[in-house]
Amino acid sequence: MKKYDAIVFDFDGVIVESVDVKTKAFAALYQEYGEQIVQQVMDYHLLHNGISRFEKFRYYQEVLLGKSLTKEVEIQLGDRFSQYVEDAVIASPYVLGADDFLEKYYQSIPLFVASGTPDEELKRIVSRRNMNHYFVSVHGSPAKKSAIIQEILTNHGFNPDRVLMVGDAIADYEGAIVAGVKFIGRVLQYPQTYPFDTETVVLPDLTHLGTAISGA
Repeated sequence: MKKYDAIVFDFDGVIVESVDVKTKAFAALYQEYGEQIVQQVMDYHLLHNGISRFEKFRYYQEVLLGKSLTKEVEIQLGDRFSQYVEDAVIASPYVLGADDFLEKYYQSIPLFVASGTPDEELKRIVSRRNMNHYFVSVHGSPAKKSAIIQEILTNHGFNPDRVLMVGDAIADYEGAIVAGVKFIGRVLQYPQTYPFDTETVVLPDLTHLGTAISGA
């Protein structure tokens, strides 16, 4: 008997090695404000990976810069960010083991994506990477991770105890907790705070995820 009836993946940093792409994009957006602001922007991004870029823009503008985030500025920042990252994310390599896992399991276990990337952009990226066939559905922001997972549970009638979320950020972990599903973290050896509860199962990549879902 397989251990899980469905798996929900975050995208950046879990399926595709694209976290650095977005870190550099945030840095480029705020380069004009100096090295100190740029470092704070990058640190905040890495510590709050998995949440919408627009939530980060609000923090950067209002907290770091002391400016209001108007709708016009928000749209400008979002457009510039998308121009920086979309092609680069499409060109980014898979996380080690991710492509093998998807190819092996997509026909036997329903797979989903819940990402902080804006929904339309995420769907374009998945399509342009020729990955649509791997997933039952793909979901991006502005919906929160917990809401996306709960929608998947409701639409497909899954038992939360038999659904797994695989993520690399505290937003993924908290979304899984709120939705009542299981969680496995992908953690690289970054020089940053370990984001999860110390009892959380973590993997450095996806090469051994198959063992985890088989119950072996």
